[in-house]
Amino acid sequence: MSTDNTADAWHVPPADYVAARAIEHELAPPSSCYVTMRDGCRIALDAYVPQPKGGAASGQRFPTLVFLTPYYRRFKLSAGGSGEVNPNTGKFRDYFVPRGYAVVVVDVRGTGASFGTRDSFRSPREREDSSQIADWIVAQPWSNGVIGATGISYLGAAADFLASTGHPAVKAIAPISAVWDTYSDNYFPGGIQLKSLTKVYDELMIGLDHDRRDILRQFSYFANPDFQGPQPVDADPESVLLNQAIRQHLGNFRQTDFMAEFKFREEGLPYDPAFSSASFSPYAVSEGIRPDVAILSVSGWYDGAGYANGAIARHLTMSDNPRHLLLGPWDHGARIDISPWRRQVEPTFPLLGEILRFFDAYLMERDTGLADEAPVHYYAVHGEAWRAAHRWPPVVTERRLYLAPDGQLADVAPRAGEDRHNVDFSSGTGTNTRYERIAGIDSRDYYADWQGRSDAMLSYTSAPLPTAMELAGHGLADLLVASSEPDLALFVYLTEIEADGTERYVTEGLLRALHRKESAAPANYRTTWPFRSFARSDASPLIPGKIERIRVPLLPVAWQFARGSRIRVSIAGHDDDHCGQVPHGRPPIITLQLGRSFLELPLAAVHD
Repeated sequence: MSTDNTADAWHVPPADYVAARAIEHELAPPSSCYVTMRDGCRIALDAYVPQPKGGAASGQRFPTLVFLTPYYRRFKLSAGGSGEVNPNTGKFRDYFVPRGYAVVVVDVRGTGASFGTRDSFRSPREREDSSQIADWIVAQPWSNGVIGATGISYLGAAADFLASTGHPAVKAIAPISAVWDTYSDNYFPGGIQLKSLTKVYDELMIGLDHDRRDILRQFSYFANPDFQGPQPVDADPESVLLNQAIRQHLGNFRQTDFMAEFKFREEGLPYDPAFSSASFSPYAVSEGIRPDVAILSVSGWYDGAGYANGAIARHLTMSDNPRHLLLGPWDHGARIDISPWRRQVEPTFPLLGEILRFFDAYLMERDTGLADEAPVHYYAVHGEAWRAAHRWPPVVTERRLYLAPDGQLADVAPRAGEDRHNVDFSSGTGTNTRYERIAGIDSRDYYADWQGRSDAMLSYTSAPLPTAMELAGHGLADLLVASSEPDLALFVYLTEIEADGTERYVTEGLLRALHRKESAAPANYRTTWPFRSFARSDASPLIPGKIERIRVPLLPVAWQFARGSRIRVSIAGHDDDHCGQVPHGRPPIITLQLGRSFLELPLAAVHD
């Protein structure tokens, strides 16, 4: 039986399911071809079909997992070269094909060996293409007519988009680290643009789309000197068609220019009013997902600026579907265990095994026991254990802590007062944060340099906790605040200060004051935290010096504060390492009302 920290959260721990699951097939090299779309664009794909052990003829039909990627379906290797030719999808291929799943990996339009030009990040044309790829799959002699989709980040959102086409073969999707709303989950969290992400991602896509190997070698995923650009399809051994395709890619959009167009959520482009941030966000087409499609949403506590929000919003929104939610101690793509108390750098949790169990249940219709498990599983950092829940959020009681004079965080409302803070546009949070991995940077240690960073912020610290307390969900900073300028960025950080003085970053929230107005969440975008439209019609400048109530939701986390630790909340007005200035060149003076400003945390006592 399992001896890891999952035993209390699952009836059948993930490692036990994997250990009992038979491996009946072998992996063989793929076949590769072009599939022509209705508009004539040729899309390149690789198909990996399970082979019987021993090489005997089979004729068996299999369910298919499809991966739609802009990061090359496969690299070509130099003569005598070595290395993983599928850095983005290879682990899925190696895991699922021997367990009886065909795997199809697709270069989306305008990338890799595919023809076409990309007109957008997550272009709607890719969604249309994915349905036609599904048509091709079910027509193959090795397909049993059943399709699932999964993948990390861009590929996870592509799984959402495929399901939203309503294709009858699609039965289950497992988006991993995937947005629900590209605007607020990815590029404009809290309405604040992530300047570093846009720039670095633009460089990455130039390296890939233009076959600029000199640029790609700056990114750890693609730094193998044996990589020789995208692999041509089987019928193009001299790369004639591949070179034609790459020439078309030179006309692809540029991320730095493109994202700058979307200052407001759901506002159309000047040259195409029907095209907005909703056009490349899964929530906007989620009504097309049939209610019988099973959904496993996966994210981690330090998964960028809002991917965990995306997973939770998907789970809350798709309430009529068979649905599961998995939130772990992970960064973007669950590549690293972010806990300071981890046993090793790489996660020990068998994530692929849990995804296998999901697809086994819904694509193969195996008796996996999944129906007997809780629909929500999440990991409590510092508690270092998995929890099961029947709903999100799992903790509904809130503990209120008041921002008080003398830097105190008090259990009862204190006397009135105020603090002032001059925003420093040179201050930041460093380069070991939740933001680096989403830009393709291979972060390994998270917030190891957090000690002392909050000293330069407005900080408020509680008394030592008399008992361990576990937070699970979204904290909320409810602030009465004024600015000397007509706009302001608010960054709110939560820290555990251990009994020996060690400071541990827990989570954060960020919000541009221009977008402070709250709205009711629409039916296709359910939340349990304050919803903002980020629309131009709801945006409103501040009146300098006027006190406003602004509620800043913290990014979700499950974290156990130890007995004797103190809780600290810190407020800043800029993060120069990741975000643009608000307002430009005019650092505000923040005035914070004490006694009526408070922090609400979903905390519950931990009983031994």
